[in-house]
Amino acid sequence: MGLESVGDLAINAILGKLEAEDIASVACASKRLRSFASDDTLWINLCFNELALTRPIDHLGNPFPSFKECYQEWRKAFGMYPWSLVMRVKRCWDRIKTWLTNNFPEAEATLGKGATEADIQMLENLLKVDLPLPTRILYRFHNGQEIVKANLETSTFGCSLGLIGGYSFYSHLVNVYLLPIHQIIQETQQIRRHLSFLRTSKFVLVAASSTLRRKLFFLNCSNGQLYVETNKLRSEKDIIPCVPQDLISLHQESNGEEQQDAMLLWLEEHGRRLEHGFIKLCENEYGRSINLFPEEPPFCSTAVTNGVKVRSSALIIPEFVDPQDDSEKYLFAYSIRLSLEPQGCLINGMSFNSCQLHWRRWIIRANDDVVSDFNGEAVIGQYPLLHPGGQEFVYQSCTPLPTPSGSIEGSFTFIPGRYAFVILITVCDKIFGHPLLVGQCRNM
Repeated sequence: MGLESVGDLAINAILGKLEAEDIASVACASKRLRSFASDDTLWINLCFNELALTRPIDHLGNPFPSFKECYQEWRKAFGMYPWSLVMRVKRCWDRIKTWLTNNFPEAEATLGKGATEADIQMLENLLKVDLPLPTRILYRFHNGQEIVKANLETSTFGCSLGLIGGYSFYSHLVNVYLLPIHQIIQETQQIRRHLSFLRTSKFVLVAASSTLRRKLFFLNCSNGQLYVETNKLRSEKDIIPCVPQDLISLHQESNGEEQQDAMLLWLEEHGRRLEHGFIKLCENEYGRSINLFPEEPPFCSTAVTNGVKVRSSALIIPEFVDPQDDSEKYLFAYSIRLSLEPQGCLINGMSFNSCQLHWRRWIIRANDDVVSDFNGEAVIGQYPLLHPGGQEFVYQSCTPLPTPSGSIEGSFTFIPGRYAFVILITVCDKIFGHPLLVGQCRNM
């Protein structure tokens, strides 16, 4: 019994289990089967299952009259690439864009339209490189971000809308965005003129900070690795890999594993951290931005004592790493978040509707060696007053270490209620000419 004698429902069921190439082959068998193969319901399912499309649009957002034509356009646009890799890159971008749409739409608006093959060829010809396939496809979906960088005449901050995000502590402010192709060409050519070791290499600059605090990411087109620069960029020894090299594969493996370079792995992990809330938005005087200090376990430590909640996390700051300095080779920044639980401060069965920081103790270790033991009042000169369910008090600081790993531990001492500072007398220091405030404090 041939397929022609099979009932309509059965044919629809059979075609619904086939891949697109097989459906196209079946369509060549007869007019009847071609009619079934043209049913848009089949292509709706294919577009959804392979590309997560709920509307017939191409990778640039252009609409099509049917899902069949839409699917054909996708295969035509990316026909030179492994289809499984195209689907994976789309999932990566979808995760990031969904988060941006729901949380940070002003940053999503900076994403460029997908680059053309001609755009990518121009980059490769001018910079004399061959981009890894995953990075090529990433740029076919979105040609980086159009971001206004800072300059000395306007602002030291620049733009807070970087897709990669950043951090701040003291006067150090970083916000990283994905460079569009025209800027990759321009910035790479410029930096090659100043750094001789890059002139004959296959490195291209793909991401940078929009602030005047420099932070650069280079993609090595030869091995697919992504690197971040350190404090003194003089040779390849002064860059740090961002992804374990054994995860990178620029060739289709015999076991079926597809190609993946560091750019794709980096953005996939970034998307997961955004999606699961490990990193979130912060808002300050410069605007909203993605804050890279983790806020959830396992990348963030949390302790609750007597109703006071403390969250802490740390980051290595690669732009301050100095491979030549054995005593302070690495710099780590840490973020501390203090808040009071809704039930208030609980001491010996008594509840207080506020508490105020009085003292802190920090012990900082490089591996197992204590490098700093600090006892003192306040944090960054402040005595935060916490209220039940109120806004977190957040501060950042940093510490140099001679080792790539270390730890910070310690404690905060809070006063139930609050301080009241009463100035008793103001006198003048006759020697230095500075006023001295002599006062006392009491618990309220």
